[in-house]
Order: sequence, then C-alpha cells, then structure tokens
Amino acid sequence: MKVSVGRKAHFNAAHRLYNPNWDDVRNVAVFGKCASPNYHGHNYCLEVWVKGEIDAETGFVIDTAKLRDLIKIEIEDRFDHKNLNLDTLEFAKVNPTSENISVVIWKILREKIPTAYHLRVRLYETENNIAEFDGA
Repeated sequence: MKVSVGRKAHFNAAHRLYNPNWDDVRNVAVFGKCASPNYHGHNYCLEVWVKGEIDAETGFVIDTAKLRDLIKIEIEDRFDHKNLNLDTLEFAKVNPTSENISVVIWKILREKIPTAYHLRVRLYETENNIAEFDGA
C-alpha cells in the first residue's frame, strides 16, 4: 500500500530571468519585467511529496519531522533571502525560472531521500504560477 505524504515550506528569494546569449531587447521580449537588471523577488511556497510504503512499525511513510528538518537545512537555509542569480552556485549558470528551481530542489532532496521513495516537488512562484517536478 503506497501513500503520499507532503510537507510545505516557504522561502523568499530574488532573481532575474535572463539569457546572457541574447541582447536586452530579446530578453525583455521573452521575459518581460522579469528581465529587469535590478532583479525582483517572490515569496515561494514549496511542497515536497514523498510516496512509499507505510512502515508496519511506525505507521509512517516517512517521518515528517525529519523531512521538515531536511527541507529547512537543504532548501530554506540555502535559498531564503538570497539573490538566486548572484548568491547561489546552483543558479550561477542556470536561469532561475520556476521550472529550473523545482528541478534543482528535486535534485538536492533526491540525494538525501532514499530512492525507494517516489519524490515530487511543487513550487508556487506566485498564487497562479506553479512548477512541478518528479524526476521524469
């Protein structure tokens, strides 16, 4: 019997969507205000979902307190109140779109969560803009 267990977290971060191989006109045409050289920020909401078998002894799929601590250390502490373009190694050469941020977060957590569990992350950049990645 497989069950999904989720955990929410939040972090605030600034970024600029920009392709360095394009001129400013093309960047603005593609990314609009998000290409501003002065950056802009979001209050990101992150959902981390882990799917697996229920442990017969604990009744847990995964200990959500341990999942909470993992997300805090590996994601919130790393990205909260940072300029993703300037302050993080993960986005030094990767455009920090919601899609790319969700993939980076998934990869970080995948290294720490046993592969017996299916892992999915959902990132809300705004109330209306959401990216989701499950490794596929």
